[in-house]
Amino acid sequence: MVGMTISSTLGSPGAAAARPDRVVVGAGPLEPTDVVRVARDGADVRLADDALVRIARGRAVVDELAGDDAAHYGISTGFGALATTSIAPGRRAQLQRSLIRSHAAGSGPLVEREVVRALMLLRLRTMASGHTGVRTETAQAYAAMLGAGITPCVHEYGSLGCSGDLAPLAHVALALMGEGEVHDPDGIRRPAAEALAAAGLAPVELAEKEGLALINGTDGMLGMLYLALHDLRRLLVVADIAAAMSVEALLGTDAVFAADLQALRPHPGQAASAANLRALLAGSRIVAAQRGPAFTRVQDAYSLRCAPQVHGAARDTVEHAAEVAGRELVAVIDNPVLTADGRVESNGNFHGAPVGYVLDFLAIAAADVASMSERRTDRFLDVARNHGLPPFLAHDPGVDSGLMIAQYTAAGIVSELKRLAAPASVDSIPSSAMQEDHVSMGWAAGRKLRRAVDGLARVLAIEVLAAARALDLRAPLTPAAGTAAVRDAVRAAGVPGPGPDRHLAPEIRAVADAVVDGRLVAAAQAAVAHPLT
Repeated sequence: MVGMTISSTLGSPGAAAARPDRVVVGAGPLEPTDVVRVARDGADVRLADDALVRIARGRAVVDELAGDDAAHYGISTGFGALATTSIAPGRRAQLQRSLIRSHAAGSGPLVEREVVRALMLLRLRTMASGHTGVRTETAQAYAAMLGAGITPCVHEYGSLGCSGDLAPLAHVALALMGEGEVHDPDGIRRPAAEALAAAGLAPVELAEKEGLALINGTDGMLGMLYLALHDLRRLLVVADIAAAMSVEALLGTDAVFAADLQALRPHPGQAASAANLRALLAGSRIVAAQRGPAFTRVQDAYSLRCAPQVHGAARDTVEHAAEVAGRELVAVIDNPVLTADGRVESNGNFHGAPVGYVLDFLAIAAADVASMSERRTDRFLDVARNHGLPPFLAHDPGVDSGLMIAQYTAAGIVSELKRLAAPASVDSIPSSAMQEDHVSMGWAAGRKLRRAVDGLARVLAIEVLAAARALDLRAPLTPAAGTAAVRDAVRAAGVPGPGPDRHLAPEIRAVADAVVDGRLVAAAQAAVAHPLT
């Protein structure tokens, strides 16, 4: 899904000069918008001077430990179940290469460029903390690969979410070493060594501790979480827009969205959703016509009346997930990790449970919002429930099928979303000879959430498509300014008004594109006084 470009940079005194298309990774936290800008908009990445100082300080600790006779995990020993195996100094470079090569064991389709870039930025942020023990030249090479637009080929399958996203991160580290495959800035798949050379970059030979530092992190699942949060915030505004159009075109009432009624149940998301609905329906002649003495329907169906409650619960879920993501964004995820007083300690901070849980929670919310949207679409098509509209909103029912199969498409997607709502994080398959005997499956939760977000956008697009046609069919009654603006935006996207049957797939795609790229939200916002949130 395509995101908005938002200019935001982080840095510190002495950092590389900030540009609107550059994110500077320093000692302070990144902003969520930085993740989106780097992942989707291709923003350049640089390390701040303070980050380089921290990295060098941490590396000095590793170099000192590498020179003594004691066993230090990840520095002078093997990994995982092989942690008791001592590695002689002359073989430690080979140890790092072997670690990355063996862990780059992904399979299946390649994941999206934006996911890989988000993952890389978040791993670089942890390196910048100085707690991982990498060398400054390694961190700078990692940043340069991002800045050059080189995207390592990372596969769908391979991560159990513990110890972090090992296989996906290992494929990135493999490219840093000049091995494996990448997509270059033009999107051409080629050997990593060729792409690095074309960008003027040299492969990195990893030193002690660096292999683990490059692959022990929740960065893949966290990157997918931030991208989903960005998209869901917009889609939940679209859900309110679609619901308002449906309430209006199905001759519903806006009385239930009154602020005093909503305040009786003080959930913040519900209040925001209801405020959007009130703003979008303000001034509607269609809604006003239902307030007279001839209007005898006491209450609307749940899919209309309870929209703020469901959409609001989804909004509150998004904010809870954002709180978890914010904590993870400032966390240091590595094993072992360098402490502030110079110790190198094993730990369990790489476990993906906190991120995996909220990824799963968001998939539940997406499925429920889509399910309610599909029920509203279905009401438009049934003459027993659509209050005077033609069957299936068809031009000539019988000869024309109208939007009958568009609803089938929405129903099929919703059924898929319900399957995707089954949590990945309740599963665990032990690995590494039972050393890693409880894993998070957070990567899998992120992968299915991405599909759920995409499905939600398509279901909402089908509702908007149906509601726009129904509003036209209510003429000469006129809709509210906000809903009319969205209807007009649908028409401007190349979707004509009511008429004989047409090829529907391109029209669904056109509205879905307008949902995703923000045109529908922008049209609604320009027409209403209340800020849509």
